Amino acid sequence: MPIIGVSIAVPEPWGSRLQDFRITNGDPQGTSIPTHITLIPPVVVEEERMGDVERHLEEVAATSPPYLIHLRGSGTFRPVSPVVFVSVVEGISQTEQLATRCRRGPLAVQLGYPFHPHVTVAHVADDALLDRAFDELSDFNCEFTVTEFHLYVHEDHQGWKATRDYTLAGSSG
Repeated sequence: MPIIGVSIAVPEPWGSRLQDFRITNGDPQGTSIPTHITLIPPVVVEEERMGDVERHLEEVAATSPPYLIHLRGSGTFRPVSPVVFVSVVEGISQTEQLATRCRRGPLAVQLGYPFHPHVTVAHVADDALLDRAFDELSDFNCEFTVTEFHLYVHEDHQGWKATRDYTLAGSSG
């Protein structure tokens, strides 16, 4: 059964910059996880349900308008989780609404934590590496328009790969 996730990719040049930072900062997951904002965390889906999942995501995208994301500064989930992230400071409510719409129907999943849009830049059990990530990305700043989200499938040897793109086509009025 496939393990899937649904995310907003952070576009270039910022996506590569943040992924390279994650790798060089010693995060072993850095090479297998593209830079993203999670909408649906990893979930196992039965193969015969994938068509339902794809149709559901098509409907979500068709009714969701593009919107601006502004990433700025760093944050952390410590001590609850050994994670440092880049903060979403604009586009929070739109991302929350998009995630809520995605987490219905065949993707109705229960979250282990409250949903908090962010971009993970370090997920390691080393306080020095987490401190470095927090300090070095404290002045990170970028803006981009979210025009699509992606269905990812986890492959054992390659990590997370985008398998389908969903263009946001709703009106913002």
